Amino acid sequence: MYQDRIKPQSLWSKVVTPEEAALHIHDGMTVGMSGFTRAGEAKAVPLALAERGRREDIKITLMTGASLGNDLDKTLSEAHVIARRLPFQSDPALRKRINAGEVLFIDQHLSETVEMLRSRQLGPVDVAIVEAVMIKEDGSIVPTTSVGNSATFAMLAEKVIVEINLTLSPVMEGLHDIYIPTRRPFRGPIPITAPQDRVGLPSIPVDPSRIAAIVISAKQDSCASIQPPDAETRQIAGHLTEFLENEVARGRLGLSLAPLQAGIGSIANAVLHGFIDTGFHDLTMYSEVLQDSTFDLFDAGKLVFASGSSITLSPDRHAAVLGDLGRYKTRLVLRPQEISNHPEVIRRLGLIAINTALEADIYGNVNSTHVLGSQMMNGIGGSGDFARNAYLSVFVTKSTAKGGAISSIVPFVSHVDHSEHDVDLIVTEQGLADLRGLAPRERARVVIETCVHPQYRDYLRDYVRGAERAVGGQTPHLLDHAFDLHRAFRDHGDMRKAGKPAG
Repeated sequence: MYQDRIKPQSLWSKVVTPEEAALHIHDGMTVGMSGFTRAGEAKAVPLALAERGRREDIKITLMTGASLGNDLDKTLSEAHVIARRLPFQSDPALRKRINAGEVLFIDQHLSETVEMLRSRQLGPVDVAIVEAVMIKEDGSIVPTTSVGNSATFAMLAEKVIVEINLTLSPVMEGLHDIYIPTRRPFRGPIPITAPQDRVGLPSIPVDPSRIAAIVISAKQDSCASIQPPDAETRQIAGHLTEFLENEVARGRLGLSLAPLQAGIGSIANAVLHGFIDTGFHDLTMYSEVLQDSTFDLFDAGKLVFASGSSITLSPDRHAAVLGDLGRYKTRLVLRPQEISNHPEVIRRLGLIAINTALEADIYGNVNSTHVLGSQMMNGIGGSGDFARNAYLSVFVTKSTAKGGAISSIVPFVSHVDHSEHDVDLIVTEQGLADLRGLAPRERARVVIETCVHPQYRDYLRDYVRGAERAVGGQTPHLLDHAFDLHRAFRDHGDMRKAGKPAG
């Protein structure tokens, strides 16, 4: 059943059970695992490792591309196998242990992890576990639905464990473009000048002698929980597309815009979906995650090419797309995440980057990661890679959460992931704030009047007036009251219970 997926006959003897493969991992090791936004993760060996962890005291540092599917982070953390985790996660059970201090979490820009590995600021990687469609005649590995950090993990690790996933078609061969930058300071330019450029190899080069074990798997990726567009996300999409239409009218963009990037999640997916009902055409994407909206745009004839690092889809789209991948294959490429997220390429291509904010403040700072400044949600992911280097850096969010008990626009964010210098547009269902070329005092008024929900607008107007009167300065703040909304939610469960700001 699997020999046609393992081309070198010399490797057939390496096929073992997941439990046998997991014995290559020992306490204190650093393990690099494939997987990026619930796509393309190794599945059988991590579950076997978790089962072993319930019997033995074994703790590892776990590196991935981004979040894992199939509840692997949950299972491994509940088995107390994970001591340290990086660079991204999204599992509630693991998040609980991170916020309790039981697991140490290192939140990194997704383009940086393997750069730090190569320069020996991190590591070394003891074992790499990589999901694959096949192993080619030269021992190279054809990844599955994501590339993430798999290539560098496999190239640097002392041992490589390969999981062959039989649920995925060999037609995936040729979908990937594995390009690894040369070492600094001898590195030349990354030769990507358009999203459709292919500059690397179709598989991950690995010396077959370092493949320690091969496991056969038949478990599918977890599907994404992507909510369909609702009234508010359609309004957000409408505000953004209207803005872009005005940019076209002013001659700043053409109707094919610039290459698009969108972060993971229902809001960003819905915003991209909104491009279907516009006059834009011949669109391209240079992103990290290709979600349902990518294929909706393909099917609508709006999108001509998409570059990413993973394919993460809802249940219906997962079956339809992966079951008919040949229909899309010539218009897709999956790259290592350090290339999909590389600042050099992002700046060169001039992307329109659309990412989701947890909260934003009146001066344009954005928090993507922490609730009330302390409790980690998921991580910064790739949003920082794109925000700092894009042609247009857009952050989208609904103006309120928890039935209005939380305002997503506050006087001062409780944690800064993206400073005001990296944010061009803030968009809520209320409207769009164009912050380009505005001083902080101007930004505050634009954000309040366009993005803030009416029930919080007077509070924020009062805050700004009080800060300007009592403190002044280039960026006026009432330090004693900048977090009153957060305190009201902490103490009363509702930001609307904050008193009137003094000043």
